[in-house]
Amino acid sequence: MKRAVITAVGAVTPLGNDAETTWQGLATGRGGVGRLTTFDAEGFPVRIAAQVKDFDAARAIPKHIGRKHLSRVGQFGVAAAWEAVRKAGLDTLAEDVYGAGERGVAMGASVGRPELQVLLDIGHLRAGTGNPDAFICRPPAVTLTDDQNVPLAAMARMLGATGPMMGISTACSGSGHAIGEAFRAIQEGDAKVMLAGGYDSLTTWLDLLGFSLLGALTDRHNDDPAHASRPFDADRTGFVVGEGAVAVVLEEREAALERGATVLAEVLGYGSTLNAWRITDSPPDGSGAIQAMEGALLDAGLGTDAIQLVVAHGTSTHGNDQSETVAIKKVFGTDAHKLVVTAPKSMAGHLTSASLGLGVLAAIGAMRHSLVPPTVNLERTAPGLDLDYVPHTARQMPVGAALINAFAFGGSNTSIVIGAPREDA
Repeated sequence: MKRAVITAVGAVTPLGNDAETTWQGLATGRGGVGRLTTFDAEGFPVRIAAQVKDFDAARAIPKHIGRKHLSRVGQFGVAAAWEAVRKAGLDTLAEDVYGAGERGVAMGASVGRPELQVLLDIGHLRAGTGNPDAFICRPPAVTLTDDQNVPLAAMARMLGATGPMMGISTACSGSGHAIGEAFRAIQEGDAKVMLAGGYDSLTTWLDLLGFSLLGALTDRHNDDPAHASRPFDADRTGFVVGEGAVAVVLEEREAALERGATVLAEVLGYGSTLNAWRITDSPPDGSGAIQAMEGALLDAGLGTDAIQLVVAHGTSTHGNDQSETVAIKKVFGTDAHKLVVTAPKSMAGHLTSASLGLGVLAAIGAMRHSLVPPTVNLERTAPGLDLDYVPHTARQMPVGAALINAFAFGGSNTSIVIGAPREDA
């Protein structure tokens, strides 16, 4: 099996419009939750979100890559990908280093859909005219912005990639599956370099209303958004919707070293499972999550004592935080209380399809700076939630290996193990 390393990270998140600013936000415990701005939420039960701020697509995405047909969230994804590609030095890479067929793209994202407002306008038009066939025509160029594959095509162009291309829609575990499958493609020799990660934005009024009706969002902090996302806290009442993108460059290790690339971390293991439980709930016994974590550790060939950090899914919902804690205890046994567990969603909100990508960014930062980001807003843990969640402030400590979790609506689970760069075989 080939070894896969991460040589660059790019990001557009509620904490910053690049990877370094995002890391600094995580390291300092800076929150990104505020008043919702994508629509007038007055009268809605939830009026807050963690949103990208001051993003300028014209500055973040070169014209030759193509911005014309990108949706707002597609712009986030392509901007994060371009940052990663540029940092890895792949934007000017000669064809004789990696052939086009050795380059690929794997991204997690929500399935493209037209704006609900367009469908409502058609309904109003038909009701007003009495014509059941009345329709509002949209130019093809506008329709293209709804297609999930358009941002992936732009990413393939920037990388000159004609190899594997995967657009994955598994909700909150999307970037986990994308990074995991990119890892597999390199392991098995199907590619030598993969651009992988996720991008998402579920901040329309339909998204907010739907999640609110499910009881998944907190509705108690509209006037205090900074304290809304509270993973593992006894007073947690639901997650905070976020948006953004995180992209990483994975390369076959020997090829990366041969071209002089900087290795940030190595992907060591990947686990993927399905709960076969309720669509919106995590199993109380942690099953599914347990198998995903165990699978990632087995794939990495590591015992539980080799992991210092778990970057939790940590949504701030009652069921997820309880189930994930149960699962961590089951998997790690007596080593569970030697771990530190951090929850980036306490600061950045829930980036849905991009959430595991953000976890990878946090883990890489922790390894490179020997600094574990905190779980903010953790004032009082609930019974049974007794792990070391790094409350309030970051902790200085060495991290050699980390496990990152993502658990999704529908019961899809992914876990990734990454380690600091190493010289051994």
